[in-house]
Amino acid sequence: MRVKPLASPVEVEPPRNGEDAAECVACNTPDDAYIWVSERWRVRAMDRPTGLPMVLILECRSHLDLGDLPNLLAAELGVMTVRLERAIRSLDGVARVHVNRWGDGSAHLHLWFLARPYGRLQLRGTFLSLWDDILPVIPEPQWRENLALVAAWLAEFGGQAIAEPPHIQWQSPSTITYSPSATNGAASTDDRRPATLGDVEAKTEGKTDAKVETKAKVEPAPTIASENGMLDVPAAQPQATT
Repeated sequence: MRVKPLASPVEVEPPRNGEDAAECVACNTPDDAYIWVSERWRVRAMDRPTGLPMVLILECRSHLDLGDLPNLLAAELGVMTVRLERAIRSLDGVARVHVNRWGDGSAHLHLWFLARPYGRLQLRGTFLSLWDDILPVIPEPQWRENLALVAAWLAEFGGQAIAEPPHIQWQSPSTITYSPSATNGAASTDDRRPATLGDVEAKTEGKTDAKVETKAKVEPAPTIASENGMLDVPAAQPQATT
C-alpha cells in the first residue's frame, strides 16, 4: 500500500453538478422519489439499503446553496435538522445520527443524515460514511419499515409521508374442502349437503312418500370426490312395506 501524493492546486475549480437549475438533478426529481415532502423541504433516501441502519438526505425545494438561504429557510433548516435527527434516532438499533454537509458534489443544498448502529464503537468519528460501503447490507424489509417510520414521524408535524411500510407476504389456500363428519360426527343421510342433482331429487322424493312407512337404504358417508361432483351418487330407492 502506497500513500497517494498530494496533487498541486488548480487555478480554476470546475463547476459543481447542477450549477444551472435546468440541469439540477434535485430540481428535476419528482416528489414520488422522496420519502417525505412539504411545501419547502424534501427528504430522500438511497435507492437501496446500505450498511448503516439509515442514510437520508434533506433538501430544500428552491435551487439554493447553504449561504444563499433567506432568513425563513435558514430558520426552518435548523428546525428540520433537529426534527429529522430525532426521527432517525428513534429507530431501533440507532445510537447517534451524524449530520454532514460537504457541498463539493452538487450545487443544490443537501444535508446527509447517517445513523450509527448502537454498540458499534469502532464506527464513531468522521469515517462513518466510509463504513457504510463496507458493512453488510441490512435486510430490505427492515430498511423500508424504517423509512416509513421516519416519514410518519415527519408527517406528524406537517407535509406528506410518501414512504409506506412493506406489504405482508401471505398466500390463501387454493381450495376449501367441506367435511360434515368433522363437525357433526357421523352425519345422517338426510342432513348431509346434496352433491348432485340426483341427491336433490332423492331427497324430494323421500319427503313426498313420507306418509308411507319405508325402510330407507343407508348410504355411505359423503367423500371429497362426491362432494365436488366427481362421482355419480345413486338416489336412494324407498321400499314400501305392507
